[in-house]
Amino acid sequence: AGAVHADARTDELAGEAAFARGDFPEAARLLRKAADQGNAEAQYNLGAMYRAGQGVPQGNAEAVRWFRKAADQGDAKAQYNLGVMYHDGQGVPQDLVRALMWVSLSTANLQGEERYQAERNRAFMASKMTPAQVTEAQKLALEWKPKPDSH
Repeated sequence: AGAVHADARTDELAGEAAFARGDFPEAARLLRKAADQGNAEAQYNLGAMYRAGQGVPQGNAEAVRWFRKAADQGDAKAQYNLGVMYHDGQGVPQDLVRALMWVSLSTANLQGEERYQAERNRAFMASKMTPAQVTEAQKLALEWKPKPDSH
């Protein structure tokens, strides 16, 4: 997080506050400012807003774009959501191997109920795949390394 500007964190927190009070357009504006500076939490939240169409036009491809930026930096919630979108073919072509890879990565850093749900979903996804697909997803997850955001 050292590369992220302090004002990006301020914008991200102000964006979350605007979201909490239901001012979705203002939340989207502030979160985009922080997301554009590489703030992974803001990128995740902006992706969630695009997925739901809150304060921005609903768009799965745009949701995937923001989830991927945050997921690439190691944001577990973004990794999980990106995995689900690959599984369902929302905003990206369906790719069960990538879906399982991202959901598997997310389980390492989620806590409590979120982790339990991700582990259950991972097991469900794996049950619908061939052993070769599961092995490939595991290999990709093991080789994955976080990348700093290039803005």
